[in-house]
Amino acid sequence: MTLGHASTPISVSHAQHHEVDTRLHGRRLLLARIACLTLVVLSLGICIGSLPDYLAQLQTVCRFAPCAIGQLSPELAATLQHLGLSISGYAAGMFAFVMVLALAFFAVGCLIFWRKSDDWMGLLFTYGLSVGGMVFVMLTEGSSRSVWRLPISLVGELLFLSFFLGFSLFPDGRFVPRWTRWLFVTFIVESIIFTFVFNPFTSPLLIAILVILPFFTLYTCLIIAQIYRYRYVSNLVQRQQTKWIVYGLTGNITVFILGFVPILIFPRSLYTLVFTLIYCCTTFLYPFTIGNAILRYRLWDIDVLVNRTLVYGTLTASLALAFTGSIIVLQFLLHGLTQGYDLAIVGSTLGTWALFQPLRRRIQSAIDRRFYRRKYDATRTLSAFSATLRHEVDLERLSEDLLVVVEETIQPAFIMLWLRKSEQEKLHMGSKELDL
Repeated sequence: MTLGHASTPISVSHAQHHEVDTRLHGRRLLLARIACLTLVVLSLGICIGSLPDYLAQLQTVCRFAPCAIGQLSPELAATLQHLGLSISGYAAGMFAFVMVLALAFFAVGCLIFWRKSDDWMGLLFTYGLSVGGMVFVMLTEGSSRSVWRLPISLVGELLFLSFFLGFSLFPDGRFVPRWTRWLFVTFIVESIIFTFVFNPFTSPLLIAILVILPFFTLYTCLIIAQIYRYRYVSNLVQRQQTKWIVYGLTGNITVFILGFVPILIFPRSLYTLVFTLIYCCTTFLYPFTIGNAILRYRLWDIDVLVNRTLVYGTLTASLALAFTGSIIVLQFLLHGLTQGYDLAIVGSTLGTWALFQPLRRRIQSAIDRRFYRRKYDATRTLSAFSATLRHEVDLERLSEDLLVVVEETIQPAFIMLWLRKSEQEKLHMGSKELDL
């Protein structure tokens, strides 16, 4: 039997009616593939050729300012030796880490070329990912006095332009909004200055700030443009793709912004090495997020990933503040005791451990209400319906409630409920047929 029918309007983005076909065919496809592979081979050839010099830069203590990016200053070398670490050990570890990063980027680039080489957007990201893992080699060699400085800087310039262009056009191959095309032109000028005129890592503090602020402004505008595209242009699948891209881009830029200013203030401190390691780790986000977005692999997992990042990022920051604050307070209260510091550490640790679960639940609930309101309302609706199931005995009433819950939580275009006939109803129908 059929109980109820519900239809909800399905919002269709106008982008579906104006999608740009980014696929290539025939001679254009062949030429595009040849051009992409040629650029990848040439760029990687230059990067691989500079690796011996890159390793030598890492093993050499910088005696004259400015130092190349990743190169140790005398102060940093002395700090490492005081910690029991050698310069050669640092160079070997950094070199191995960069090679792992390069292999991860290259593997995803090859996968995209294999699956999406008939799409010029796929070819654009194939080049960016295949070469992007060498970005730290480019930064070091581009800021050094090596003979590889000019060719490696040209490769770096092409890499940054390909990434910015890809993010500007993603996911449908159009500049949305239209002013983003001028954003790309501005980025070309800014990146040329960044690469060939004033390197902010090796320039005085004031010049570095003047160069880097417009650079961050461009990336901020790019994120705003992606948010606009997400809200007003993209369809459902494109929105999930955009989430992956913005997640990787935002995470990497956030770490860079938070860590860049202290580097400018304390360029020769141990913090520089720590920040470099953290930034290298966040760079792994790019092949992971771009690969998922381009290949449309498990697109809806991004919602869980963003939710967990918001929850545990906020939780970590809150617990760190609580731990630090409790240590300061307990040390002040126990300053007269001999073991006051140890007791403060133990008390702060136990208090932080006790706060973990209650604070996590509160943060989870607050984030669900603020950023996942539909999911939060759906959870509450299902919980209320579960309570109704325990007490409701009227089948007709229960069926109506079920249809309402499905419509509110899933919001389908059509709902139909079919109930299987009981054995008594079948026997009753059979007896009527026999009487006839």
